[in-house]
Amino acid sequence: MKRAHLILAAAVSAVVLFPAVHALSWGSTGHRLVGAAAVRSLPDELPAFVRTPQAAAEVGELSREPDRWKGAGQPHDRERDTAHFVDMTDDGRVMVAAGPHIRELPELKWQYDAALIQAGTDVNAAGYLPYAIMDAWQQLVRDFAYIRVLNAAAARETDPERAAWYREDLKRREALTLRDLGVLSHYVGDAAQPHHTTIHYNGWDRDTPNPEGFTTSRQTHGMFEGAFVQRTQRLDAIEAAMPASRLEGFDLRARTADYLLATLGQVTPFYRLEKSGGFRDDDPRGAAFATERLAAGAAELRDLTILAWRASAEVSVGWPAVKVAEVEAGSADPWLAMIGED
Repeated sequence: MKRAHLILAAAVSAVVLFPAVHALSWGSTGHRLVGAAAVRSLPDELPAFVRTPQAAAEVGELSREPDRWKGAGQPHDRERDTAHFVDMTDDGRVMVAAGPHIRELPELKWQYDAALIQAGTDVNAAGYLPYAIMDAWQQLVRDFAYIRVLNAAAARETDPERAAWYREDLKRREALTLRDLGVLSHYVGDAAQPHHTTIHYNGWDRDTPNPEGFTTSRQTHGMFEGAFVQRTQRLDAIEAAMPASRLEGFDLRARTADYLLATLGQVTPFYRLEKSGGFRDDDPRGAAFATERLAAGAAELRDLTILAWRASAEVSVGWPAVKVAEVEAGSADPWLAMIGED
């Protein structure tokens, strides 16, 4: 595989305390900060279990999970390791000029693979990050839908045994929801890191023109996202830098493309900053750049979480399927859909 993520020491020295560990990039510090900042900023319309300090710390830790999955073997690693990035050319095409544009991705991954093969490029090198984000968001919608149904059912159920089962299943679903939110956090965080969106992912690509003489060092990626972030970033600064929510006119595929393209637009500014010495510890510009990128990731995760909660009211879950809206309104009994009709 084209990419390699370096093992880096990372610990958050911030408002929320996390244990010091050795793990894989953003690094661990960056992923923890994105997850914690997003959860701490969720509005009251979200369920209480996901808005506690404990949930913020938990999602921060679980944001590291996709890095910790690595090394399991094939086919596991091929499917998951390639989910952390998408290598785009400067104009938003995947890998090469003939590759699909990020705004025009096929619906399914196998169709994406076929398009890359037709473009004459290496499927394994291109990355699946947009699909990972969309898949993780859709899973979070399912989780929240079950949370809605179980809460409504537990509140109305008069049979003690059924009520007890609903409460137990709700505990399971809350734990799964935090885990899945952590997975979404990881990929959204990756997508805020410019090197995860570009063919210039670890120094300027040596096979493309480099008119500004940017570094081609293979230490560039790890220098920025690991030890530098650990030294310079604080949770309170990231929270203060988070932009306001954007929740209107949501379309998952368009939103994902917009987000990735916004990060791609920070690739050249990163390399200009690096060339001018901005990532020396005595230069505040590098720290400010990292704060802005982490804040962008946290804000996007906050917004996607809110949007997933809202979308969960409009779907059906279980088998036989039951509409969430009908259960919440009290016009449908979800027992068979939840427990299974067999």
